[in-house]
Amino acid sequence: MPQHIRSVAVFCGTRAGTDPAHLAAARALGTGLAAAGMTLVYGGGGVGLMGAVAAGTIAGGGRVHGVIPEFLTRVERPHPDLAELEVTTSMHTRKTRMFELADAFVTLSGGLGTLDETVEIITWRQLGLHDKPVIILDINGWAQPFLAAVEDMIAQGFVDPSNRRLFAVAADVPAALTLLRAAPAPETAAPPERL
Repeated sequence: MPQHIRSVAVFCGTRAGTDPAHLAAARALGTGLAAAGMTLVYGGGGVGLMGAVAAGTIAGGGRVHGVIPEFLTRVERPHPDLAELEVTTSMHTRKTRMFELADAFVTLSGGLGTLDETVEIITWRQLGLHDKPVIILDINGWAQPFLAAVEDMIAQGFVDPSNRRLFAVAADVPAALTLLRAAPAPETAAPPERL
C-alpha cells in the first residue's frame, strides 16, 4: 500500500499583504494540514503569513516544525507555541533542512524570499534531485506574474515545455489540500550532499 504525504513545507511571506484573502488562506491551509494529519514544516517565524499558517495548524491540533536561521530570530520572531524549532546557521542550511523534513511543498503568497525558495525547489526537481510534489497556491491571482514569466521563458526557448509538470497550481486552499491528499509520498530523495 503506497504511503501518503506526511509532512508539507510551506513557503510564504513574513508580511500579510494588502488583501486579507492571503491571511485567510494561510490560516485555512494550516487548519487543513492539521485535519489531514500532515506536519507543517515552515520557516519558523511568528509574523505575517508564516505566523498565520503556524497558528492555523496549532489551533487545529496539528504538528509544526519550524526551521529558522539564527540571524532571523530577531526579525521573524519565532512563533511562541512551536513544539519543534530548529535554529540553523544560514539560509542555505534552513532550506536544505526544510527539504529533508518535507514530503511535499506548497507555496503561499509572499515576496522575494518566497519566490527564491519556490524557484530553487522547482529547479532541484528539474535536475532530478527529488520528485516531491510542488504546489503553487494562486490566491487571488498572486502567482500569475510568476506563471507568466515561466510561460515567456518557454516561448523564448529557455525552458522546455515539459517543465510545466514540475509543479501544480491550485486556485484555493481546498484544491491544494486535494492535491496533497492524492499525492503519494516520495520514495527517495537526493542525499543532502548532492544539493
